[in-house]
Amino acid sequence: MMLLNRSNRWLILAAGAAIQILTGIPAAWGIFRRPVMAEYNLSRADVSAVFSLTIAWFGVGCVFGGYLQDTKGPRAAGLWGTALLTFGMAAAGFVPRGAAGLFCLGFSLPVGLGTAFLYPAVMSCAQKWYRDKKGLATGFIGGAVGASGAFLTLFVRRVGGQAGIRACFWRLAGLSFAVCAAGSLLLQDPPPEAPLPSRQGRPYKRPPLDLPPARMLRTRDYWLCTASVALAAPAVLLFSPVIVSLGQQRGLSEGAAHLCVAVGSLGSAAGRLLMPMASDRLGRRRTDILLLWGLCGLSAAFAFARGGWVVACYTALTFCYSGEAALLPALCTDRFGLPHAGINYGFLALGMSAGSLGFPLLARLWGLEGGRHWLAAGAAALGALCLTALPEAPQQPGRPAAKKAEGPGRR
Repeated sequence: MMLLNRSNRWLILAAGAAIQILTGIPAAWGIFRRPVMAEYNLSRADVSAVFSLTIAWFGVGCVFGGYLQDTKGPRAAGLWGTALLTFGMAAAGFVPRGAAGLFCLGFSLPVGLGTAFLYPAVMSCAQKWYRDKKGLATGFIGGAVGASGAFLTLFVRRVGGQAGIRACFWRLAGLSFAVCAAGSLLLQDPPPEAPLPSRQGRPYKRPPLDLPPARMLRTRDYWLCTASVALAAPAVLLFSPVIVSLGQQRGLSEGAAHLCVAVGSLGSAAGRLLMPMASDRLGRRRTDILLLWGLCGLSAAFAFARGGWVVACYTALTFCYSGEAALLPALCTDRFGLPHAGINYGFLALGMSAGSLGFPLLARLWGLEGGRHWLAAGAAALGALCLTALPEAPQQPGRPAAKKAEGPGRR
């Protein structure tokens, strides 16, 4: 296996981006929804449950995938993730009609876990190679996560339209195996780096920031961050599974409603690419707060959107939500350190599980349809307040003291 050095670390970004192109099922679930309902004889509630459980298993899987990444390395976590993702895609093609529970077991469980094993493996590895530009690294790979939705939308419409959704799942399984396995084999942690002479001396003798999971879970910072992750979820996850039908109800043609999924995926890609890089200058905390207030306002505006404004509002929502999600790996390592980055991120990602299961359940229990917008707006506002209460991140060792005054959350 080729050994990488600092001069060819861009291969890590290339491998990570290639892997993430195949993992955007949540971003593109709206395009799967109708053919899955028709082919497998599932109800709207069934396909919504498949979506919610996939997100929930992603959050749970990030804990186990992060632990595997921290203990065995990113390559092992990536290969396990590839196997799970490939199995879930292939298994979906064999599920009999009307077996909603089997579809959740055969598809949601392995796909959610597989993407969860791959995501922290890629993100943690990239941040270790780009300690000086973590926003750039996570943004580049995050952009591929967003672009995944557009790729899958085109793939499902073309292949699924010609050969059926079962064949589409089988072909995605083969493609995922080839691309993700090849990319995972490239993943490796960087070699130890000796500190430069200019970074030695009394001001640089502080111990590195390193909170293991047991210590992190006892901090107020962890619970505030995790709450904000959960509270951001309804702004997109309440609408993503039904965006095609919702668009048609509000005046879009069927083709324009499908375009909403593709354009929303491009908004997601832009948010994941741009906002982590912006946070390198603005600070993670400040950027995250701005995005959550954006989700609050856009969720309220979305309630009144009709025609082309549905596409515009949904795209802006996916931009803000995906940008907020893409900040999470860097926010995690800035506050809790790099040595346990994988499993610490996994525990933060449990907020996604809580949000993806809890808010759709609340919406159904309360009989909310149009009211989903106000539930999403209120949750995002509460999430912004959680981050406002978050104290400034500790200064990382090795940074000159002059960097302290560069704004909230500056690392």
